[in-house]
Amino acid sequence: MRFMVLVKADKNSEAGTLPDEKILTEMGKFNEELVKAGVMLAGEGLHPSSKGVRVRFAGEKRIVTDGPFTEAKELVAGFWLWQVKSMEEAIAWLKRAPFDQTEVEIRQVFEAEDFGAEFTPELRKQEERLRAQVAAKHGAHQ
Repeated sequence: MRFMVLVKADKNSEAGTLPDEKILTEMGKFNEELVKAGVMLAGEGLHPSSKGVRVRFAGEKRIVTDGPFTEAKELVAGFWLWQVKSMEEAIAWLKRAPFDQTEVEIRQVFEAEDFGAEFTPELRKQEERLRAQVAAKHGAHQ
């Protein structure tokens, strides 16, 4: 099972305050543990919402709104993509993370089999082809 682990933004991350050396060192050690255990598939920190945009779809209209966005507690400051056996395993890993004051959300990623009959053999082949193309183009960067 794959899980997206979403680290919520706070006043500091939204102000663009970067982590200090101590935090970066602790997070680096934790990420090394995740990689060695085969859990971490990806993980990144995000710039503050002041450097982002939102695109709202309203029928034919595409409305672009520049950040910053006010509801910091609903914003994401970073994420991991983990491969584990269960939600319980994801929770156990997350409890080991070197966080002090933050909130983190864990959400399961849909897999092909979750979509049922609507995900036809043709659509499955397309998905597999696209994943292979992404891996071929970006595999060296991961």
